[in-house]
Amino acid sequence: VLKRQSEGRALGFVTSRVVEGSAIFVGVACLLTLVTLRQAGLGPDALITGRALVAMYDRMFLVGQSFMPAVNALLLGSLLYQSRLVPRVLPVIGLIGAPLLVAGDIAVLFGLIDRTSSPALLTAIPIALWEFSLGVWLVVKGFRPSPILSRDMREA
Repeated sequence: VLKRQSEGRALGFVTSRVVEGSAIFVGVACLLTLVTLRQAGLGPDALITGRALVAMYDRMFLVGQSFMPAVNALLLGSLLYQSRLVPRVLPVIGLIGAPLLVAGDIAVLFGLIDRTSSPALLTAIPIALWEFSLGVWLVVKGFRPSPILSRDMREA
């Protein structure tokens, strides 16, 4: 449906979702490796490796579960805003929330705020609201058929 609006952005959205899932997978693999390392009972020899795995998990969390949702919101929000398949207020929430989340991610990356601090939480609220409200809207109402039908009529 969104491919009709902009094939490049639609493909970019799919790609960014794949990158998001991959980053989450790598983060989980780091945690599972850390558990295995702990169960092996290597003691102090494994300390450096354990710290490296925790640092890798922290970075993958920042990429996969914080930065990529902002990229996804920009791509999907711009497509939905332009296509008018949902009320415009929904994509606007995502388009406003994405730069806020990126700003929060940069602050966390450079150590200005902690990942679990109140400012970090506040920067994530608009994206959480965007994802929740879009999901509820699509389950309850779905896409507006009129933009799809009117475009098909014009092309016919």
